[in-house]
Order: sequence, then structure tokens, then C-alpha cells
Amino acid sequence: MAQPDSKKIFFENLSGAGKAIAVLTSGGDAQGMNAAVRAVVRMGLYVGAKVYFIHEGYQGMVDGGDNIKEATWESVSSMLQVGGTVIGSARCKEFRSHEGRLKAAHNLVKRGITNLCVIGGDGSLTGANLFREEWSGLLKELVEQGLIEANAVEKYSALHIVGMVGSIDNDFCGTDMTIGTDSALHRIIEVVDAIMTTAQSHQRTFVLEVMGRHCGYLALVSALACGADWVLIPEMPPEDGWEEKMCQKLSANRAGMKRLNIIIVAEGAIDRNNKAITTEYIKNLVVKHLGFDTRVTILGHVQRGGTPSAFDRILASRMGVEAVLALLETTADTPACVVSLCGNQSVRLPLMECVQMTQEVQKAMDQKRFEEAVKLRGRSFENNLRTYKLLAHRKPESELPVSNFNVAVLNVGAPAAGMNAAVRSAVRVGISEGHKMFAVNDGFEGFYKGQIKEVKWSDVGGWTGQGGSLLGTKRTLPAKHADKIAEQMRKYNINALLVIGGFEALESLLQLYEVRSAYEEFCIPMCMLPATISNNVPGTALSIGADTALNAIVETCDRIKQSASGTKRRVFIIETMGGYCGYLATVGGLAAGADAAYIYEEPFDIRDLQANVEHLTEKMKTSIQRGLVLRNENSNDNYTTDFIYQLYSEEGKGVFDCRKNVLGHMQQGGAPSPFDRNFGTKMSAKAMQWLSKKLLETYRRGRVFANSEDSCCLLGMLGRTLVFQPVVTLKDHTDFVHRIPKEQWWLKLRPLMKILAKYKTSYDVSDSGQIEHVIHTRPKESDASVAM
Repeated sequence: MAQPDSKKIFFENLSGAGKAIAVLTSGGDAQGMNAAVRAVVRMGLYVGAKVYFIHEGYQGMVDGGDNIKEATWESVSSMLQVGGTVIGSARCKEFRSHEGRLKAAHNLVKRGITNLCVIGGDGSLTGANLFREEWSGLLKELVEQGLIEANAVEKYSALHIVGMVGSIDNDFCGTDMTIGTDSALHRIIEVVDAIMTTAQSHQRTFVLEVMGRHCGYLALVSALACGADWVLIPEMPPEDGWEEKMCQKLSANRAGMKRLNIIIVAEGAIDRNNKAITTEYIKNLVVKHLGFDTRVTILGHVQRGGTPSAFDRILASRMGVEAVLALLETTADTPACVVSLCGNQSVRLPLMECVQMTQEVQKAMDQKRFEEAVKLRGRSFENNLRTYKLLAHRKPESELPVSNFNVAVLNVGAPAAGMNAAVRSAVRVGISEGHKMFAVNDGFEGFYKGQIKEVKWSDVGGWTGQGGSLLGTKRTLPAKHADKIAEQMRKYNINALLVIGGFEALESLLQLYEVRSAYEEFCIPMCMLPATISNNVPGTALSIGADTALNAIVETCDRIKQSASGTKRRVFIIETMGGYCGYLATVGGLAAGADAAYIYEEPFDIRDLQANVEHLTEKMKTSIQRGLVLRNENSNDNYTTDFIYQLYSEEGKGVFDCRKNVLGHMQQGGAPSPFDRNFGTKMSAKAMQWLSKKLLETYRRGRVFANSEDSCCLLGMLGRTLVFQPVVTLKDHTDFVHRIPKEQWWLKLRPLMKILAKYKTSYDVSDSGQIEHVIHTRPKESDASVAM
């Protein structure tokens, strides 16, 4: 991929020599903070800057002394997988006073620190901005008091601030996701999944309280991810009389043979009169009106605990590197910025614009402008709420539109976690749109055999948390059976098709498009949702299922590395799945802290292998106890996992020994991650709405007829936007021999992984640079949720 020469090797243009950077974590802790600290330290050292830890947040900055320590490469080893914050966090009253900030300025100047990377919430970042604005005045006071030399005012004239938001609540405007949120969702969903089994056994109702004093994101997304019966959040209090409606809903669900009810409540949930809605109130309500056996679970600080998810490690690592780049490029006129995530891109936003918008949300809520509060939270929050309402609350038959259209949904290719959530979403949105929904078992093989049946709203209850494919899925392509499939489509009068799957799904749609001229039955709207752990489908940055597979890889790597603690130095060679696509090996390597990741897309030879062994040997001699090397299964025909294992074993004699592990199909199994449940649900809802629109557009003279390119599309995430792309146009972007896209965005992450593993390499910063404004971060048609 071509890179601009002016920015191709950034450390030549953006040298950090002579600069001092300090990193601190402030406010509440969040999983992933350590990954961010590690990235800041290693990138800072990489560009030649001095990097300092400030322990215990602003309190450590005020107290000085041993709280401010110079960081080394080794001092951030083995912290990637640790939850919380290793350098400590504290809320500091003293820093809020002028005297406290004067002490902090003195402690920084003594060490020549004029670049601060602050990881915290809006309060911590607001404090950092105030500190920056007062900086020159504070230095003059220090000179007047004789605490620093007069020339220090000019030498350290400006304090540069870059923020990263660490908050499990995801309550900061301007970013789709804050560090720690995804991990908190993992904790919540683990508990919900566990509770569901006991609730079903005893026909119980569970009321779960999750964190979110001012923001309902955790409650909303966890409700969406587990298919909760009811959710209560502060941004959108229920209408008056909600108690009766909720009880009716619970009663109807129980009457429909559902053995459990789940109600999720944000700790800051309120009614329309700003009165708190407590879990005890809800429990008593259900017991009094319905007599259901009802239990309360308050998750509390469990949500802050545990190891960070793969998503949080990658997000924090990317943000940490971007924060250092921002500090290197900043000038005295540059406003303090915060590194944010929009869709799949890192962006820099003016810190105070984000803070002000975050404060506007609370003002809107206080003034009962709830619709506005939801909009201010951002498009991602708004879409989550809209999708939840669409899927959780079934309209009476009399209120449903009558479309007379039949829509079939099927899974194609290998199973991927999140497929079932996507099917559930498609069925329920389709029914809400007035369609008859048909499920096809076993992909196109089941299609031509007639394994097709109508599916109702309640048939897909409880599907979101199920792994694999409940519909069944096969790799069979439709071309050879086009006549039999067309016959089944006539029999069931199928007017639209939703195909959920990986590379085979793309090939299937291409084949159906090509035989339209021979079979009018295929002249209907067709849409594909990418769902594959390999993430090898063109036209999208992410596929449903890839996040779950990444978490499986990262969790296994953590355990494998832990198994070596207390033993002699050891290197692990791990083989990942992915076919010819190196996504899992690369991004999994970044999240697990790998020393190398071998992939097909980046050819390597024996000299590269030898250089990697020597590099790892040097690191083993000086500092690290464990090494991790990942290899994509089809990265090279000759340099197999066994070959690499034997090479490392031979060359590492006397320094380290080796172990190998082939992860295999465990990467395809397990319950889907919160991300994949949410991603599959929202993608599928959007696809069904698109199909409904196309059905109306192409309905003429009593029949549906669609044969244009734009009636056969793939829905994928491109940058910051979810986009429908004709599958025909994706042919030129695809390497069909190796079943991968010709261009892949995640290859830009490979240099980042190498830098964090202490390699010298070039790094493309052409995407970095300009500070944007908050209002410009989301295009009108964008509803892309979080992405890596």
C-alpha cells in the first residue's frame, strides 16, 4: 500500500529527542488503561523522548518525589493483560486548588516535563486543560518564589495536553467507545449468561443493576446483547404508567412459554419526574402484580474488574500511539485534544468541545429534554436505543403493516459467533415491517432440498447468546443447484434474500446475480452480512464473529504465557486460523503482546526468521521471561508451525526453550462476545430495513422484479460508515484464489505491533494529524458502531 514519502518513516520527521512525556491515569480505573500506558511509554521511547510515570494520578503529580518515575521499556512488560491501572489512580482535591496546581507545575518543571498524556474521564481531562491554561502564570509564580530559574519560563513555556478517555460507562461525547467499556460489557454478559441458566431452571425473573450513574450505555447495550425484556436508563425515562406496561410484557412473555425474564437497570435510572427507579422497587412491583419469583443482582465493581478484552487492548494501544504522535506534532497554538474512535478510525478532537457536549447531555436530562439528551449522546447510542425498541417490543398484529412479502434468511459457510443474533434481529425486524419470514436450514444445500419453514417472533427468543449457527450452515454454493433453488423460491414465493456468512456467502450472491438472466426467481433484492472469524470478506473492515475469535485467541495466549511464570525463559509458537487472511494473527498478536506474527500478506523468508530469533534472544537475555510468536495457518507452505518451532528451539538453546500450540476450532466456538452480538444485531436490522425499501421500490404490477447491480449488495463497515455495496463491484477488489481482499486496512497495524515489540520499522501516519470538530465526526448516513 502506497504511503506518502513525507510521512513514510515518521520517527525521522517527528523526533521526540529532547522531549519529556509523562503519563498518568486519573479518576475511576478502567480495563485497558495499562495497555494505553504501555503504548505511550514504548512509542515515546521509540521516538527518542524521555517518558515518566506519574503514580496515583494528580495526587502523585502534586506530591512529587518517587511518585514521578522515569519509565523504561521493561517497566511496562507483562502489563498488557492486567486489569485496572498498575500506576495507580486517585481523585485529588488538592489539584483542584491553585496551590495544588502550583506544586504540580513545580514537580513537572524540575524534570523538564512539558507533555502530558492524561487517561481518565471528563473531570480529569477538564482539570488537565485548566492546568494547561494556567501554566505560564504558574511558572511566573514559581520564579517569583525562587523555586525555579527565570530562564525556565521561556524554556518550558507551554504545556501540551493529550487525553484518552478511560471510563467503563462510555459517557464521553465525541468517541464511539471509551477504554474499558467493552471489558465491562464482557463482565455483564458473563453474569447475564450465567443467570439465564438458573432463571430458566426455576422460572424466575431477575432484575440486574449495572453501572451508569449518568449514562445508560452499559444497560442499553447489555440489554440489546442478551435480549432483555425491559431496560431502564437515565437518558430516556419510561412514560408514565410504565409499571403496568412492563408487567403486561413480562406476563405475555411468560405466557408464551418463556421461562425467564431479565430486567436491566442502570444505577442512575429515573422516571419522568427525575425520581430514582431502584431495583428493589422493580422487584416489589413484579412480585405484587404478577407473583413471579423475582431476584435482584447488583453487579457493582465486578464490572471494573478482570482482564481487558481484546477490543480494549487494541483500542488502548492504538490510542496510546496516536496520543504520542499528537504530542510530537503539537505547537503552542494547538488546543488540548482528546484521541477518540469514530467508526473504525482514530480521530483527534478538541478536548473542551467534547467536555462541553458531555455536560450538555446532563443539562438536557436535568431539564427533562430527554430526546435531545439521547441525540447528544451520539448516533451510536441513538441507534442502539432504536434497535432495542424495535426488537424487544412486539407490536400487536393489528398495528403491523401488511406487506405481503416473503423474506428468507440463511447462513452460508463456516459458523461464526453472532450469526444467531443476526438471524434473530432479521426475523423480528422483518415481522415488524409486515413481512413473512422464512428460515432456511443448512445454507443453500438445505435451500435446494426444501428445508424451509416460516419462523415467528417467539421462535428466535434467546438466540442472541447462542454460539455457532442454530439454522445450520454449509459451504455449498448455489450455482450447481440453481434450478432446484429457483423451484423452492417459486414454491414459497420468496421475494427477498438475506444471506449471513463469509467468503462463500459473497461467492453465492455473485453466482445468483449472474444467473438472473436465466432464472427470474433471483431477480429480487438480496443482501449479504459478512460473518466469518477470518475477517476476509472485501467491502468491510469487520465481520461478525471476528471479535469473539480474537478474544478466544487472546485469552488462550494469556493462559499460555501465565503457565510459564516462575519457569525458565520460554517462547510460545501459536498457530491461528484465518485461511490466507492474517487478520487474526496480526490483531491477536497486537492484543496479546506478540513479538512476531507471520502472515501470508507479508511474505517472509529464512533471513526474516533468523532476524526475529536474534531479536528475541537479545530481549530474553536482558529482560523478558516469555516470548510469543503467532503464525497464520496458511502464511507459508514451507515455513510451517513445526518448522518455526524447531528453528526457534535450535537457535534459542541456552537462552530459552520453546513450546507450540495449534488453537484450531476453539476459535470458532463459544458464546459470542458483546461486540459480535451487538454488531450482528444492528447490521441485520439495517439490512432488513434496506430490503424492505428495495421491495417497495421494485414492486411493479403485482410482483417484485429487481435486476440492477444495486439490488444485490453487501453491507459492510468502511471507515466511519456502514455502506451497501453491489457485490459485482467488489469482484475487482478480491483475490479469489486466496479468498482475501486485495487491500486490507489492518495491515497498517502491523508496524504498530512491531514497534511495541521493540523493532525499528516505518509507520504510516498519513491518517493522523488534523484536529477535527465534534460535530463533523459522524456523517449523516453513518451509524457505524464501534470497531477495531
